[in-house]
Amino acid sequence: MAQLPTQASIEALLPDLDKQVAAGMSALSVPGVAIGIVFDDKLIFSKAFGVKEAGKPDPVTPDTMFQVGSTTKAFFATTLAQAVDAGKLKWTDHASDFVPDFQLSDPFISRDFRILDIAAQRSGLTPYVNDGLAFLGFDKETLFRSMRVAPQTGIFRSDFRYLNIPHLAGGEIVAKVNGAESWAASVKRTLLDPLGMSSTTATAEAIAQAPNRAMGHRLDDKPVAIPFHPAFPYALGPAGAFNSNVPDMAKWLRLQLGRGHFGEKVIVSEENLDVTWTPRVAVNERMSYAVGWLAMAMPRGRAIWHNGGTSGFGAHVGFLPDAKTGIVILTNVGGPSLADALGLWFYDRVLGNPAVDNIALAAASSKKQREQEKLEQAAFVVGPMPANIAALLGTYASPVLGDAVVSVADGKPQMKLDRTDLSMLLEAHKDDPNLFQARITAAGGYEAIVAIVGDTPFVQMRFERDVTGRVAQVRWINPELPHLFTRQSEQ
Repeated sequence: MAQLPTQASIEALLPDLDKQVAAGMSALSVPGVAIGIVFDDKLIFSKAFGVKEAGKPDPVTPDTMFQVGSTTKAFFATTLAQAVDAGKLKWTDHASDFVPDFQLSDPFISRDFRILDIAAQRSGLTPYVNDGLAFLGFDKETLFRSMRVAPQTGIFRSDFRYLNIPHLAGGEIVAKVNGAESWAASVKRTLLDPLGMSSTTATAEAIAQAPNRAMGHRLDDKPVAIPFHPAFPYALGPAGAFNSNVPDMAKWLRLQLGRGHFGEKVIVSEENLDVTWTPRVAVNERMSYAVGWLAMAMPRGRAIWHNGGTSGFGAHVGFLPDAKTGIVILTNVGGPSLADALGLWFYDRVLGNPAVDNIALAAASSKKQREQEKLEQAAFVVGPMPANIAALLGTYASPVLGDAVVSVADGKPQMKLDRTDLSMLLEAHKDDPNLFQARITAAGGYEAIVAIVGDTPFVQMRFERDVTGRVAQVRWINPELPHLFTRQSEQ
């Protein structure tokens, strides 16, 4: 174990932290950053860098509101721990006993899926499966039902698979046992209010109306400001809906470092808080997913942390449980690359681990990912509208998503989802007249969604034929959106 830090030893790191922030903002095109450091039950450092919106002068402050994304999952895990403390739940309770509509494709796994499994990311399903349905306008009930067609691609309780939708079921369970109208109402009563986290909210409307809030940005060739929208991350509730700032998140870190105590109050028992920190499934040789947290083994200690990546923001919240130290890093560009790099740099420096250039690693990884995305997009070469387009037109039905109508409008094929009134432009592959990619059309209320996701293909689909050669179904072939629509007979 490393020598325990002192406030003086942490403050000695701050000039180098400033340099890391500046280098990272430049390398990863991040307009604004806010950071807070907690030590020995106090917020000992808070500072902001850059601007709330690219191209505008208004500076970020420590009080500026950001989306914190999946760092919300640790709050959800702690509300489970509180319900166990109160005798309202057991970690081993079956989830379907509380939310019967939550079913998976494998009936055995559906029945054996426990409260702990919801937040432990070990379902074995395809990572991020069906998250994109929120952008397409589908409601919570449809997100629930979509789990029934999600393929089991890994081993239950053995393979790490990162999901969001099961947290919706978990939120329903917590709300139900606490007699609350929603998880957001329940967590406000049991965590946010007792901690004095009065700025933290869980809706798009709340952050849009906040007088001091950053704008999110998606990264094209440069950061592009995007609007707030209820579809993401807010439709995923306990998986990532929180908006917060440095002072509020510092109180959250104080609760964790206090092992469930906050001031004179016991908010959650140390025993059940420890359940949320305990590794459950390996992510790699150094890191495991716990319950709403990642547990990381470092050369001279351990770190407990979680990141958050929404369409326009990135966050990192974590702590060194044996060194009384925690950090929150909030950024306003999509994805947690910079936030994670700064967090890992900080843990290494506090513990005296070997130096790693995390900013350079993050920049290289980000560049590689963007290049890979461009290669994948370039691999789909768009051709003219197929000569046999008439054979593809008609109504197709999904047991989960409802009817989809394929038609030609303004000389271009499109698919319209009846239930959400969303249209997608279909572009055919030049060498395969049955293979298409779909782009969301910026109309009918989906203009903001296109502004958020950009003008990139949303899903690929293949029209499949029966033994007679007739088009019988259309299959979405992205692993994260595994949906099949069957052609309906003409009336």
